[in-house]
Amino acid sequence: MSSLERLKQWFASHSHEIKQDYFSLLRFPSISTDPDYAKDLRGCAEWLRNYITRHCKMKAELIDTVGYPIVYAEDLRAGHGAPTLLVYGHYDVQPVDPLELWQSPPFQPTERNGKIYARGAVDDKGQIFFAITAMRAFADWGQELPVNLKFCIEGEEESLSLGLSKALPQLKEKLKADALAVIDCGQFDATTPAITLGGRGLVTLELVLTGSKVDLHSGVHGGLAYNPNRAMTELLAKVWDANGRVQIRGFYDDVLEMTEAEKKLFAARKDEENYRKEFGIDAIGGEKGLPLFVKEGFRPTFEINGISGGYTGKGFKTVIPAHTTAKISCRLVPNQNPQKILSSVTEFIKQHVPPGIRVEIKHPSGEEAYRGSADSHLARAASVAASEVMGKECKRVVSGGSVPILAAMCKQLKADIVGMGQGLPTDDIHSPNEHFDWTRFEWGFLTFARTLELL
Repeated sequence: MSSLERLKQWFASHSHEIKQDYFSLLRFPSISTDPDYAKDLRGCAEWLRNYITRHCKMKAELIDTVGYPIVYAEDLRAGHGAPTLLVYGHYDVQPVDPLELWQSPPFQPTERNGKIYARGAVDDKGQIFFAITAMRAFADWGQELPVNLKFCIEGEEESLSLGLSKALPQLKEKLKADALAVIDCGQFDATTPAITLGGRGLVTLELVLTGSKVDLHSGVHGGLAYNPNRAMTELLAKVWDANGRVQIRGFYDDVLEMTEAEKKLFAARKDEENYRKEFGIDAIGGEKGLPLFVKEGFRPTFEINGISGGYTGKGFKTVIPAHTTAKISCRLVPNQNPQKILSSVTEFIKQHVPPGIRVEIKHPSGEEAYRGSADSHLARAASVAASEVMGKECKRVVSGGSVPILAAMCKQLKADIVGMGQGLPTDDIHSPNEHFDWTRFEWGFLTFARTLELL
């Protein structure tokens, strides 16, 4: 019997129990952006530590940080002469709003037509749990791995990894590894595997414009007081030109053009026609004249993630708001400096806001982009394993998304990096009705387990 068949048989015989444990993990409302869920985040971390200790025969512990705890586990039985693989994932999840759009409660996992619906079903509880499940299979068999293995599962990926980023210098030796597997990525398409060899960096900020001490009557003050909503829309409308290029000074200064080698190495995951149909999109944004996959992974962006000001509830309230808020994010590509981009964006805002409108920039933060090598041992093993499991050639892709801590981890640990996972854009990650189908959960389990064996 081949190793792959043995893994399939084990999964089939343990499928019911694994699914119930997966559901238990999904029930924790581990929303890291909201301090009201602090107890749930710690409870989720403790559940993972106990599960890994009980089922995976790994030494597991919680590492406290200035934020939420890190779940750390290790199996170092392969010894000093063997390579070490560090596995990264996260147990925190995005907020669930708007709640009314969920077909079933977000923290009561529900199975419909072979799909598991819950917040975190894919991102990232489902994915990190199939990696943990692989370790459980090896523990059941008493099988020793050819590599030393470490898990670093944090609780703040969805809120910029504050705890791990602050703790990283002190954890350098503990997390030291030859390679870093990020179990938070996706397939090429529904039937084709992929490994991810890079992701974009991220700059975020909250912009608040203030025009008065209190909300004003729009009849009494309309045409007199400058409306912060107007100021915000005028300001943001100046960010792009007619061709979709960002007009912030210095925004593109350090961007490297895509090379011919990169064009051959990376596969185009999106074509415009299918992209439009799949997501019901009629208007394509970004820089005009560029293919979608170039826009996604190789060009920086400026996006408005939310705007609020005045009355937006049911009915009508005629006010000029005292304050207007916009949440803004910029995705960055390799060679761009987050602090430089933050400075450029701040300068642009201050130059273009109307006189008399007060400006406050809250919670500015930034992380660099990262890239991995297609020739690393991990990349080769993961590609072969994925092809074995799914029966198709494994593609290489760059993600348009960001995992904020990864660039810092690569620098600190000096490790090769590869993104693995079975997610798809249609899984409604970060949206209502997030879901993950059980077949892809099994593919993830098989691919990760075979990768470890091939290393």
